[in-house]
Amino acid sequence: MTASIYPEATPELARKRRELAPEVQAAFESFGRQVFSDGALPSKTKQLIAVAVAHVTQCPYCIQGHTRAAQRAGATAEELMEAVWVAAEMRAGAAYAHSAIMISALSGEEPK
Repeated sequence: MTASIYPEATPELARKRRELAPEVQAAFESFGRQVFSDGALPSKTKQLIAVAVAHVTQCPYCIQGHTRAAQRAGATAEELMEAVWVAAEMRAGAAYAHSAIMISALSGEEPK
């Protein structure tokens, strides 16, 4: 990762997390393995969803990690970009949909 406000994800950082809460860390890792394994949705699809969600949540660690995981699962650059476009549309759509709150406020209506 380039210079930023985010610390680099290092083995030392991962070790420290494990030391501070080993049981929770193990449970989280197990949960992640289960969630991203093949099921009703194949792993590749799950990783593409994760890339899209990571862009909406704007987590650089998640974007990097799930992009790589999606590639390992067979996702193409084109599929990854399409997933990002879906995320962008959903984020824009949410802003548009929430304009209903602003319009209600303009007319003096209270939210229901």
